[in-house]
Amino acid sequence: MKVIIKSLGHACFTVSDGNHTVIFDPFLTDNPEAVISADEVVADFVLPSHGHSDHLGDAIAIAKRLQVPIIAPYELAMYCSRFGAEVIPLHIGGGRDLPFGRVKLTFATHGSAVVTDDLIEYTGPPCGFLVTMSGQTVYYAGDTGLFGDMKLIGETTPIDVAILPIGDNFTMGIDDAVMAAEFLKPKVVIPTHYSAFEPIKKNPQEFAEKVVAKGIKCVIIAPGEEVEL
Repeated sequence: MKVIIKSLGHACFTVSDGNHTVIFDPFLTDNPEAVISADEVVADFVLPSHGHSDHLGDAIAIAKRLQVPIIAPYELAMYCSRFGAEVIPLHIGGGRDLPFGRVKLTFATHGSAVVTDDLIEYTGPPCGFLVTMSGQTVYYAGDTGLFGDMKLIGETTPIDVAILPIGDNFTMGIDDAVMAAEFLKPKVVIPTHYSAFEPIKKNPQEFAEKVVAKGIKCVIIAPGEEVEL
């Protein structure tokens, strides 16, 4: 069965096999790159990687409207449940079989909090996701710096597609993301988190050239575009 990955802008992606769809980091409202509104999202599972507003985004509203669960680290899941969302809490290193396949949470080196004008509420550790759907495994790294256990992830899990941030400043920059791709050994790598805001603007073509030089295929997906596995 075909699996399609689509960019909805910034770090938001959907992965779908035609029967089931998961959405990563559904930041759409106030996202300058968003190609659809939160009210137009159709998904069966909502996967926010951490609590920052440009990743948690519209997760709670989407989950409540569609009556579908949020899959997240325990603390973030409990935060979402407080606002009426159905949740499936997991934690780093843990996985769960689901109707479409499997989700496993990986380590990410970053922060995670809901930040408002008068409160910073910690929402547990950030994470990445390994999603297996119709025999294809997608590694969505979330916001992260380079870390050595990416090599272990690559050695223990055959990865078809790795979605990696390259924007620097808050995450890996281009050179570190190239090293991450070498560690992970995916069949294809897709860069993300590099164009929506000025501090993270980077040239994805530079990343692509460096990754291809390492023998790894790179596909750049603009918001609204998709790639079929």
